[in-house]
Amino acid sequence: MTPGSVTISLAQIPVIKGALKENVKIHLSYISESSYFGADVVVFPELSLTGYELELADQLSFQQEPNEFRVLSESSVEYNIVVIAGCPLINKKSKPSIGAVICFPNGDIEFYSKQYLHTGEDAYCSTGTEDYLFSINKHRIALAICADYSNPRHSANAVTNGADMYVASALISEPAYQADARILSNIASGYKIPVLLSNHISQTGGWPACGKNTVWDSSGEVVITSGDKDECIVLCTFFDDSFNGTIEKTTVG
Repeated sequence: MTPGSVTISLAQIPVIKGALKENVKIHLSYISESSYFGADVVVFPELSLTGYELELADQLSFQQEPNEFRVLSESSVEYNIVVIAGCPLINKKSKPSIGAVICFPNGDIEFYSKQYLHTGEDAYCSTGTEDYLFSINKHRIALAICADYSNPRHSANAVTNGADMYVASALISEPAYQADARILSNIASGYKIPVLLSNHISQTGGWPACGKNTVWDSSGEVVITSGDKDECIVLCTFFDDSFNGTIEKTTVG
């Protein structure tokens, strides 16, 4: 990582329904691979550790405690990379939330819960109430989970809170991709910040995901996209004076 730059890896991974042990192994492989190619941050799709299996959210949900994520945290420390993975999180006062765990190379672990739900998700999950941003090498990155970016309030709050990059973990099917891509492109052009998408490739929760991990620049134009749902990582480097830079797509394994 050169001064003022940050390289983000968007992981297109296979996910097995409810198979935590197997899914963690897949995550560890992609963390290692992302680090090898110089990534400072690796972003996995929505509910990547369990699959988008809302009817199982109760039994698969995690306590918001560091010990629950020891293996991911150790990998983050070992490879000096920020890891953003998706999982249901226990909410002691309500249903679990659709959440993300964020592991940092210094051993810190933080959490974010999706604030805006798609129709039907509220039957299984509760909403979060706090925005989430983190800083890395002079960049301030806001995290969104799927339907978050469909509500204009979410991206507006991110920018108000100082975000200069907007990263979304999601589950998007082929029929929905065009509309969602338009929303994400409009966020990028409207706020003049790059927007990044990490999407599923496996069928999960009954939805056939389409992959197409994509980066939009601050004018809303596509910088790079995987264009398909093959297993891969998509990497993009952003610099202080430009939101363009070294871009690489590589197949894992």
